[in-house]
Amino acid sequence: MKELVLLFSVILLLQAPGSLELDNELSGDISSILINLSSRETASFPRYPNNVIVDNATYDFIIVGSGPSGSVLANRLSENPEWSILLLEAGEEPSWITDIPVACGALEYSGYNWGYTCEPQSGFCRDCTDGILQYPHGKVLGGSSIINYMIYTRGNKLDFDRWAAMGNPGWSFDDILPYFLKLESAHLAIKDNGYHNSDGPLSVSDASYRSKLVDVYVKASQEAGLPYVDNNGQNQIGVSYVQTTTKNGRRSDAENAYLRPIRNRNNIKIQKASQATKILINPASKTAYGVEYINGGKTYRAFATKEVISSAGSFNSPQLLMLSGIGPKTHLKQLGITVQSDLPVGKKMYDHALFPGVVFQLNDSIPINLMEEIVDPLTYVQFSEGKGFLTSSNTVEAISYIKTNVSTDPDDSYPDIELVMYGISPAADHGVLIRRTYNIDQNTYDKVFKPLESKYTYQVSPMLLHPKSLGRIKLRSRNPLHPPKFYANYFTDPENEDIATLIAGIRAIQKINRTPAMQKYNATIVRTPLAGCEDIEFDTDEYWECGIRSIISSLYHQTASCKMGPNNDPEAVVDHKLKVHGINRLRVVDVSVIPVPMTAHTVAVAYMVGERASDIIKKDYGM
Repeated sequence: MKELVLLFSVILLLQAPGSLELDNELSGDISSILINLSSRETASFPRYPNNVIVDNATYDFIIVGSGPSGSVLANRLSENPEWSILLLEAGEEPSWITDIPVACGALEYSGYNWGYTCEPQSGFCRDCTDGILQYPHGKVLGGSSIINYMIYTRGNKLDFDRWAAMGNPGWSFDDILPYFLKLESAHLAIKDNGYHNSDGPLSVSDASYRSKLVDVYVKASQEAGLPYVDNNGQNQIGVSYVQTTTKNGRRSDAENAYLRPIRNRNNIKIQKASQATKILINPASKTAYGVEYINGGKTYRAFATKEVISSAGSFNSPQLLMLSGIGPKTHLKQLGITVQSDLPVGKKMYDHALFPGVVFQLNDSIPINLMEEIVDPLTYVQFSEGKGFLTSSNTVEAISYIKTNVSTDPDDSYPDIELVMYGISPAADHGVLIRRTYNIDQNTYDKVFKPLESKYTYQVSPMLLHPKSLGRIKLRSRNPLHPPKFYANYFTDPENEDIATLIAGIRAIQKINRTPAMQKYNATIVRTPLAGCEDIEFDTDEYWECGIRSIISSLYHQTASCKMGPNNDPEAVVDHKLKVHGINRLRVVDVSVIPVPMTAHTVAVAYMVGERASDIIKKDYGM
């Protein structure tokens, strides 16, 4: 029943004044279909028994964190039957509800999310709920691949070539493309030859559900000069229908693709509800030899004869390293933590900021009608067949990569903005859930979006790909159960380039919506000013800067908090083999090592990092 609440939340909470009422018979029909569906889906749960914990047990490898990188490592390292593996995950296992793609937004408000938030800061998020930016992060077997929006983009070739040029051999595009191919099973109608594979563990598919609007939008984008591309192929700049980590209309993720098939291997122990709190390091030899972790309120130890590997993600890997004495010396000493290695852990963090304030009204019902889809029993019947609205990646339908006119990068193939097209707007669910995922406070919603609840609307959001502003992570205290402090530092770059780039992205969106394809439906930007911006002339650059600083969202693409780089790089935490500088037998294997912001969503890269690291480790041990 707890899981049903997540899916029913939209249905039940929409019973607000002015919203569509469900009659008892219709509500009963939907309930019956869902209960029958859930009884079939949950027949095999739980899949992972609660293992008996043996204190002071010894393994060859201990992996902390079961997100995409950690799950890949667990799978690939346990291919060697002579190696013993312990995989520690702070969360529990996913359930049938997480397989439903459209539920991803609701999952951010479940126990599958750590529930992190940033420290309040001036200069952005002025009209966010309580002035706070949310930082979702998966706490579940499979990590953030369980709660994310399933958008699969690998990045630009130049991203990886620049990794290599920064002193990281083995990470150029030619080096890592085989790993993207290895992990992928592609089910795509349009794809470039040589850039996809059909027999990897992770399924990548076209969305099973599309609105009429997305076809119009793709045509309009082409009229505006954007070619149609496979954005995971030869060329990235252009428009594409979204490619998603789904299979037959269900979520494909790190748990069901990499962990579930190996859960019965004799040489791996997958341990849920076990939060690592410290890496054990010999201070004389500077060698990692195990971890401390908490399970059921008790502290245990486990020892590693070969390596400890942190795959806890861009937030928890730096937290764990700092709790273990690896981090900025001054910060650690202030908290009374013995310093094992003075490294710039958490001192640098990139993130992709997304502006949700560009909304258009149409004169026809071609966008997704969220209300009608939710109350239609056929929606639930279709899902049992792998089709219909519930298979949607939370209404993300198309993405475009563009290089704006303010970009200073010398390469014409390197985008600076991603346009994320949604088949709905924040008004689609009457303010229940969508506004919360975008951090929009109730007053702003009531003023700007509530009047649109009965209108045909959709949004396109510009996402800043290569921010000049740098965030950071610090420990809140030496208590491992206290969440870290996150400083997003959006729009703090001295030349204001980040704001200028987002505004250029808005101008590109407007160009698309002026095309004949969109004007056939009278696409008109919603001109209600955002709170605090009423006295600024609408659609000026000054207005959009005000709006961007008022409401903003993160798509949890944080990178570089444990940056990869050579020993002479003052910002580097790990080397090109992902070994922590100055500490033996310790690696970080997750997206925290990515040295520059990606021209992509990060989940695809997280899988690739796990695959590449697995081969590096095997080679180091003569395999």
